Amino acid sequence: MSTAENSILGLKLTTDPRWANLAEVSLQEILTDHAFCEQKAATQCITLIQRYADRPELVSALAPVVTEEWGHFRMVWAEMQKRGFELGQQRKDHYVQLLQQAGPSSPTPEDKLLHKLLLCALIEARSCERFRLLSERLEEQHLRAFYHKFMVSEAGHYRLFIDLAELYYPADKVRTEWNKWLNAEERVLSSLPPRGDRMH
Repeated sequence: MSTAENSILGLKLTTDPRWANLAEVSLQEILTDHAFCEQKAATQCITLIQRYADRPELVSALAPVVTEEWGHFRMVWAEMQKRGFELGQQRKDHYVQLLQQAGPSSPTPEDKLLHKLLLCALIEARSCERFRLLSERLEEQHLRAFYHKFMVSEAGHYRLFIDLAELYYPADKVRTEWNKWLNAEERVLSSLPPRGDRMH
């Protein structure tokens, strides 16, 4: 993804394009990690709906995302089965864990939703960037098209979480806190070694 395209997503650090080559070598591992990422994305949306059931706009916006993310899991699992891959065990997502640690340690009750939405937006943005690399650099044309679909979807989810944040909080506050999350993500990603067996 170019610097200009990264700026659209807000990301401050561009993934080394060679990551896609590492992922191609570890295709079963990257597909496994991707499958579990889609599961966790669906679960996170369900959790938000349950926790903020008194916010009808959020419930209406995220309910179809739950269905979409679970559909993505099924797509990845079908691709794995086609290749004779097993799902294997879920792995810890050190990227997300470190992001959570880098966020506000004790946000006010009023701001908890803001930071949950921005964290989701950030994960979707980084996933979009990684899917873009896979859609451009994998040798197999089928997988390029496969990951292009995910790239488009993640871009929409990123925008949705930002829009929800701006619905419930002043735009200037969202921008300020979003920039803090972007800076934190840059530090987190810089601290992690490049791994072709992980989406993040």
